[in-house]
Amino acid sequence: MKIVDYQQAPLLVIWEVTRACALACVHCRASAVDVRDPRELSLDEGKRLIDEVAQMGTPLMVLTGGDPLQRTDLEDLIRHGKQAGLVMATIPAATPRLTQERVLSLRDAGVDQLALSLDGETAAKHDSFRQVEGTFDKVLQAAAWIRDAGVPLQINTVFGSWNFQDFSKLAQTVTDLGAIFWEIFFLVPTGRGSELTSCTPEQYEKLFEQIHELSLTAPFTVKVTEGQHYRRWFAQHDDVEKRSAFHHHQRLVAPRPVNSGNGFAFVDHTGEVCPSGFLPLTCGNVRDVPLSQVYRTHPTFRQLRDLSLLQGKCGVCDFRDFCSGGSRARAYGVTGNFLASEPFCAYEPPRS
Repeated sequence: MKIVDYQQAPLLVIWEVTRACALACVHCRASAVDVRDPRELSLDEGKRLIDEVAQMGTPLMVLTGGDPLQRTDLEDLIRHGKQAGLVMATIPAATPRLTQERVLSLRDAGVDQLALSLDGETAAKHDSFRQVEGTFDKVLQAAAWIRDAGVPLQINTVFGSWNFQDFSKLAQTVTDLGAIFWEIFFLVPTGRGSELTSCTPEQYEKLFEQIHELSLTAPFTVKVTEGQHYRRWFAQHDDVEKRSAFHHHQRLVAPRPVNSGNGFAFVDHTGEVCPSGFLPLTCGNVRDVPLSQVYRTHPTFRQLRDLSLLQGKCGVCDFRDFCSGGSRARAYGVTGNFLASEPFCAYEPPRS
């Protein structure tokens, strides 16, 4: 993976190409509705944004939503990103818009990876989470289409207190679907997700152990998102075997942690730039200011990259530099302060 100086550019930019979506997922940070916003960035504006992302040295770009399939020009955006030299991925919603023909169209446009969300190993669990009946069956069907098209399949799963006991069952389902990448996302309380209950610190520790054990044998890469303190857990339990496994199975993951505003930037459907979609602090708009300028110079972004500013136990933690202080988005969602301690880290730093 390309080495990126996080002071100059993010490793990953996510652009919310639309906020419109036919689903009503209970964790949705954007509280999406099934109507497109006329203020969305146009195709030409999107192409300019893609060019900016490539020029600033960022290698990866994900087109998200809402449901990106609501944009008929999604393939044009992917094609432009590939021409600019970017790795391009997108996350279609499991709705009737997701067809085999659209999967093939995205493949032909050059998409590098397609991600599907799966939040329960049964239709009852998943459809309840997505609040639309039939979404589980659509995920299974779409996964087969993606595999048959020869496009790498990623599965995204949100974990909280309601499903942490289902980890093994979900891992088996991801295996059965033939995914090459499982992104395990830990709930951040924002948008509709503020009504849900996060894992407890003890549940995080248990899941970290299970994630590690899975990474030793899984036929796919495991990536942890908004659970940066997994790296602290790993360091505490490190040995030669585990160290080798970490570097092998996390081969598509950044060599150092990505965090809000620190190796990561988010652009919403109207062009507003935030440190992440889960840390919704507007720092500028790409219609007015280059993305690189916002990322490199805005005070919020600069503070997020200065780990010496972290407060509470994260500020004095001996693992601070390794895990970057846990999830800055979760700290903000729980406390209103993005420099506060990771709220659900069980580790207590030694007192000086």
